[in-house]
Order: sequence, then C-alpha cells, then structure tokens
Amino acid sequence: MSLRVLNPNAEVLNKSAALHMNINAAKGLQDVLKTNLGPKGTIKMLVGGAGDIKITKDGNTLLKEMQIQNPTAIMIARTAVAQDDISGDGTTSTVIFIGELMKQSERYIDEGMHPRVLVDGFEIAKRATLQFLEKFKTPVVMGNEPDKEILKMVARTTLRTKLYEALADQLTDIVVNAVLCIRKPEEPIDLFMVEIMHMRHKFDVDTRLVEGLVLDHGSRHPDMKRRAENCYILTCNVSLEYEKSEINAGFFYSNAEQREAMIAAERRSVDERVQKIINLKNKVCAGNDNNFVVINQKGIDPPSLHLLQQAGIVALRRAKRRNMERLVLACGGEAVNSVDDLTPDCLGWAGLVYEHVLGEERYTFVENVKNPHSCTVLIKGPNDHTIAQIKDAVRDGLRAVKNTIEDEAVVLGAGAFEVAARQYLVNEVKKTVQGRAQLGVEAFADALLVVPKTLAENSGLDTQDVIIGLTGEHDRGNVVGLNHHTGEPLDPQMEGIFDNYSVKRQIINSGPVIASQLLLVDEVIRAGRNMRRPT
Repeated sequence: MSLRVLNPNAEVLNKSAALHMNINAAKGLQDVLKTNLGPKGTIKMLVGGAGDIKITKDGNTLLKEMQIQNPTAIMIARTAVAQDDISGDGTTSTVIFIGELMKQSERYIDEGMHPRVLVDGFEIAKRATLQFLEKFKTPVVMGNEPDKEILKMVARTTLRTKLYEALADQLTDIVVNAVLCIRKPEEPIDLFMVEIMHMRHKFDVDTRLVEGLVLDHGSRHPDMKRRAENCYILTCNVSLEYEKSEINAGFFYSNAEQREAMIAAERRSVDERVQKIINLKNKVCAGNDNNFVVINQKGIDPPSLHLLQQAGIVALRRAKRRNMERLVLACGGEAVNSVDDLTPDCLGWAGLVYEHVLGEERYTFVENVKNPHSCTVLIKGPNDHTIAQIKDAVRDGLRAVKNTIEDEAVVLGAGAFEVAARQYLVNEVKKTVQGRAQLGVEAFADALLVVPKTLAENSGLDTQDVIIGLTGEHDRGNVVGLNHHTGEPLDPQMEGIFDNYSVKRQIINSGPVIASQLLLVDEVIRAGRNMRRPT
C-alpha cells in the first residue's frame, strides 16, 4: 500500500499473484522447449517478420531467436543461453529443469507452505546431488592418445539430439577427428582452429573433414594454375600493391620522360618485394617439379600478379587474418610480415592445392599437409536451412568432445543419472534433513525425473510405466537409462550413451539458483519512470 501512496500509477502484483506469474512463465517456457529434448524430439519452425524461416531443434538457437515478452521467461532464457556459452550444451535441459522445479514447488505452496522452506530444501538437495555426481561420474584417462571410442560415444549422444541418426553418426567421426587434429599436449584446446566452411550444393551426407584448409576465395589471375601438387606455401602479410603516400603531395614534371621515371620509381619498391619472393621460389624449386603458392593477407595488384604468374607462382590475396594463423598450424612454416631475409625455413608444405568453382563462388583447398594442427569441417547441403542446422550441431559436437577431454570424465546418459540421483535424494539424503526442508529435497528429487519423463513422452511412450520401470531397476542396484525405442530400461554403458560431466554439473548448479530467486519474489512492481510525456 505504501507504494500506492508514492505512485498511484504503479502496477503491483501481490504475494500469490506474483508467485503464480513466475511459476506460469517458467511452466510456459518449459512447455515450448519440452518437445525438443532427446533424439526423438520434434523440430520448431521460427518465422521472422520479413518471412524468413529458421528450422531448428537446438534449444540455444530457439531461445536466442524467439521473441519472449514475459520478464521472468526472459530471465530463464538468459540462464539457459549462458549455460550454452559456458559448456556448449544443455540449454533445453536447463529450461525444463527450472520449469519442473517451479511446478513441483507450486504443489506445496498451494497447500500453504512458505517458499523460504522450499528454497532451503533445494540448497541441501543441490549440494547432495553435486556430491553424488562426483561419485557417479565415469573417469576417462586422456593422456597423449585419448580413447577415440569414448569421445565418439559422447559426440554421438550430443549430435543425435540435434540431427537424424545417419547424419549424426557420420558427423561423429568428423567432429572427433577435428578436435584430435587441433589438440596439442599441455595446451588448452582452441576450437577456433577448426574452420567451419559451407558450400551450398550436393547433400548433407557429403559433409567431410578436410585435414588442411578451405579458403572462400580463389586466385585473381586468369592464367594461374587451378591445381598444383607438392607445393611450398608462403604465408605472408606484405603489401604487394602500389601504396599512396600518407601525406598529400603534389608532383610537377616538365616532360614525359620525368613522368615515366616517377612511375618507374613508384613501381620499383613493389617490384623489388615481388622479385624477392620469385628469387626464393627459384631457390627452393630449382631442379625439381615442386610448386610455389603465396597466400597474402594484404593486396596484390595486377602487375604484381602478372609477375608472379610469369614465374609459375600461384598467388591468393586478401586472406582472412584468422586463416593466416590456421595456415601456419596446418602447413607448418611461419607467417612473415616482411620479404627481407626470406629463408626456406619459413615455408610450409601442402601435397595438393586446387581451386573449386561453384557458381559465382570460388574455393581454394589446401590439402595433404604434414602433421596438421588445424583443419576444416566442410559442410554441404542443398539449402540454407540444412546447412544452418548442421552448423549448430557441429559446433555443439566440437564442444562436447572438448569438454570430455578437459573434464577427463563422462556421465551415463539416457536419464540414468537423473533417476539414480533421485533415488539417492529420497532414500538417503531426505532422512538426514530435519523438519520441513525435507519437502524441498523431495520437490527437487521429483523435478530431476523431468528428463527421463520428457524423453519417454517425446518417444510416444507411457511416462508412468517408464518411470516405475526405471526406479524399480535402480532400487535393485542396477544403473539403467531409457531405451527410447522400446520403453524398456537399458544399460547406457553397453549402448555407449554418455553425457558431458561439466554440462550436468552446470545444470544442477544454475537451475535451483534461478528457481529459488523466482520463488522468493513476493511482489512484482511495474513502476518504472515513463519517459514519454503524458498526452
């Protein structure tokens, strides 16, 4: 009431109305994303204001692209997007877990329970679940030669939730090989060294891994070779074009000879640089039929291109800066910023460099490189929707493999962890908690079951049957997950269904925090200052 006195125009939602608004917002967002979870999840189509269409199953893409009006739902969506930024997956799981926590809390609050008691229970349950996760995880020894099979299982589990099975299985090998290619011992994995390039032709199953680099432009001279084998690669950041002076200067000449002399002087500095590159080529390619490729970050003007072509050099100009880093990692050698003191040591090597023309676009492939530390995932698809879907999936797959290598642990998937954690909370933790906070632990435990429940629901199975079957097996001491084809319990270890440890930990950490904050809101006041003048 005190606010009413201060600002009669303020909109106020009191205790139960504010709480129910928050609970309904969480439940609403949960209902939207629930059908996307798991390999049998459905796909959403988003249509923009201009009629542009986006087809996706990725929770992160959905939450970023959807226009959400409700402030509570925006807060939950931001938490889920942050989850994706940190660990690369688990957005849908985070949203439905927060929604389920709110839904379970609603039952108790409607019976007159105070939210603070529930929140205390949540805190106890969260700590206990994180301790249980440490015991439940499966350690994986990575060392210098990581176990490829485990990495493939993790990547396959992630990719199958985003794409259809046949394509997901094909991308699994691509993603694992890409991460192992860029991995260096004792250094953090930098996923930017995997270039993701797309070409709009053929089919999605033609997507492949290029152990080398694909550049999205070609040579600019019509007579240069389109295909070269056994190439020395010079990666450079040198201007090979006529430079204007940095100050405004006027030159006056009295006859044509002086003008010619001035033009020759201007060209001389550029031609000298080009000549140094040609001299290096002659030095390393003398007496053999190796080729020489120059890839330059800055420009190369037509006269310089012509000189290089005359010397039999393939030259590409205006390469992206990030590709310069990747080229050095892929081909070896070093990137040079000056043509003075060029030595054969600064050259890289590629077995094959060729140009591919697709409509108006030109692509240059640098392949057959020795021990590469950079590679390209070349995505192909008949249309933009397919390519965008595969791109999102590949990004998540790369993150999943990286997380596994860094965590050195995995967690059994298919809902096995959630059911095991629920049984642990109900059978062991709840007995140690005093008073009404027990109900908070129970609500948290029941909320964990939302993952296997939703997996069952999306597969067209009976949720009650599935949950009873799973909890029964866990009570007998068997750790089982859900077989979404038959609805029977299965052993995730035998089927190779693994989730990321860091993703699970992040979900358990962030879900209860947001749910607790929303439950403790007892008044929503819309009383911001209106900047428009009263009419």
